[in-house]
Amino acid sequence: MLSNEEIVSYHPREKHLANKIILITGAGAGIGQAAAVACAEAGAEVILAGRTRSKLESVYDHIIEAGWTEPLIFPVDLEGATPDDYSDLADSIDTTCGRLDGLLHNAGILGQRTPLSHYPHSVWVKVLQVNLTSQFAMTQSLMPVLEKSDQASVLFTTSSVGRQGRAFWGAYGISKFAIEGMVQTWSMETEGIGNVRVNAINPGATRTTMRAQAFPAENPESLKTPEQIMPAYLYLLGDDSADVNGQSIDAQLRKPSAN
Repeated sequence: MLSNEEIVSYHPREKHLANKIILITGAGAGIGQAAAVACAEAGAEVILAGRTRSKLESVYDHIIEAGWTEPLIFPVDLEGATPDDYSDLADSIDTTCGRLDGLLHNAGILGQRTPLSHYPHSVWVKVLQVNLTSQFAMTQSLMPVLEKSDQASVLFTTSSVGRQGRAFWGAYGISKFAIEGMVQTWSMETEGIGNVRVNAINPGATRTTMRAQAFPAENPESLKTPEQIMPAYLYLLGDDSADVNGQSIDAQLRKPSAN
């Protein structure tokens, strides 16, 4: 496994994701959009998953105009999707592609930054559904098509507030603690019995809409763009990280003030 310094400055060989099929949630904007574009540029056939079809279609058009492999679009509402919806998604991927080589769980919501003693129950349920339960259900349904890959990478999104508790981060922080635990558990269950590896990635302080919601007074120009943190994503989704399993990786060099 590379060091953190090597991961954040990773320079893959050209088209290192050629012939890979990678599904990305939240692919319509922000980090998900940047990941979809970066993976497509690296040769992957990208499956664009998200709630807003028009945003997914915009990313689709960008990839087509660049001359890269035509992506697929699968609209999905993580708040309302059922196990049957995820089963249908898995069946569609199996029929259309025959396997899945990568799954990036990028989509998530912030909820409210307020004390737990005042945290609205409805917001709690929504955040845990989108940030945790839906990701478990999707991964569970997609595992059979992931197991058809020679080297499959499942990548969950974590945060520093899911490693060390911090006041007022509520359901979001707790959902990330749960993601860390799920990655550790799932990676141990897959270790040595197949070709599926399970890891987490912490994007860090990045110029996104969610970051602006969490830190409205912060100067976005002081933050890295989603495109600038892609080296870590490209490393973890490619075969160069085939021996990395059960890890929680930072997409930026650690700083005490970074989220």
